[in-house]
Amino acid sequence: MRALISIIAWCAFAIAFAQRPSPAPAQTRSVLVKGGTVHVGDGRTFDDGAVGFRNGTIDFVGYEYAVKAAYDTVIDAKGKQVYPGFILPDATLGLVEIDAVHASEDEAELGDMEPEVRALSAYNTDSQIIPTVRDNGVLLAQITPRGNTISGTSSIVQLDAWNNNDAPVRKDDGVHLNWPVAFETTGWWAEQGSTEKEDSEKRTKTLAQLNEFFQRAKAYSGTSSPEKTDLRLDAMRGLFNGDKALYVHANGAREIQEAVLFARDMGVKRMVLVGGHDAWRVADLLRDRKVDVVLQRLHTLPQREDEDVDLPYRLPALLKERGIRFCLSYTGDMERMGARNLGFLAGTASAYGLSPEDALRSITLDAATILGIDRRYGSLEAGKSATLFISQGDALDMATNQVDAAFIDGRRISLDNRQKALWKQYEEKYK
Repeated sequence: MRALISIIAWCAFAIAFAQRPSPAPAQTRSVLVKGGTVHVGDGRTFDDGAVGFRNGTIDFVGYEYAVKAAYDTVIDAKGKQVYPGFILPDATLGLVEIDAVHASEDEAELGDMEPEVRALSAYNTDSQIIPTVRDNGVLLAQITPRGNTISGTSSIVQLDAWNNNDAPVRKDDGVHLNWPVAFETTGWWAEQGSTEKEDSEKRTKTLAQLNEFFQRAKAYSGTSSPEKTDLRLDAMRGLFNGDKALYVHANGAREIQEAVLFARDMGVKRMVLVGGHDAWRVADLLRDRKVDVVLQRLHTLPQREDEDVDLPYRLPALLKERGIRFCLSYTGDMERMGARNLGFLAGTASAYGLSPEDALRSITLDAATILGIDRRYGSLEAGKSATLFISQGDALDMATNQVDAAFIDGRRISLDNRQKALWKQYEEKYK
């Protein structure tokens, strides 16, 4: 009996210890952050700047001396940096908790063409990973399904919510298509093998199936009141009227060209390329077709033996030079726990050809524009959401970044997380 009581008590302690911080209540008192360097997100900065906000909306951005209105709470940020909240695209936060525990995985469904699968339905706001990501300034994310040829539909969420009804800032923003690869590299990330041509017969069959499915979806979208509702085709409707974007995951130049021409021929209103390792090689096509790019993780190896080892780091600068709008993602191995490093990818981009403010823009305003939420998020401007954070140092530099405070829609969110709790626990033990 005593053993049972001990087990129950231990479980209760573990559950309590593992609780994430409660979401912050709505803003009721106006706030002015003053004295710091304000990074607007569109390339502008204000030294000795200020940001004021009420009821979740910014009403002042500029130099501190120009503030005229009174605010209930004043935060002195002198010597610190103020940034718009970072935006993480193409993420699986809240869809998988522990890779080794199958019951905690919900990022993919069975089937092949499954646009009706909504990532938002599986999004778990109680994930212990989310608070660790917020602690580095990542405050919004595009939650995206994985697997299949058409993996499903993503949604964009703010990362401080009670449940998946409270979290969305834009529901069902786009359908995700994994374009069939023409060539595949064997080996693993530390020692890549040879590049081999993919099974041409299988690939031809997949492309034919895609063509047939999109033709059906296009015809279905032209009927306002179909005799019988088809959930899969209904989920595709927004691609042909502009309500949704088609996010095509592709890296090779050949696959990118095929996908862009396919989207054009199918009458898709807006396509966004995801991955885009070779996007700079086909920049004219992307620019002419107004295709934005969600760029692959920069901290990776080149895809070909004869490519420069630093090519992935220089991809943002190459796209910038060619007039392609892009944002940065953290997709890949260990992507959920590593997503907190999004700002440091931008730091790498600034060390390899981008200006610091252009690098910041790639995870703020340009990310918001590509995801279709720039009217409300992505930059510190009057009339936009008060979604921002204050860092003691440069948020793109892991040596100096330390977030002191963060706000989502004007709500000051908790920066506590499980990792900080463990640090405090063992600091007491070993000090």
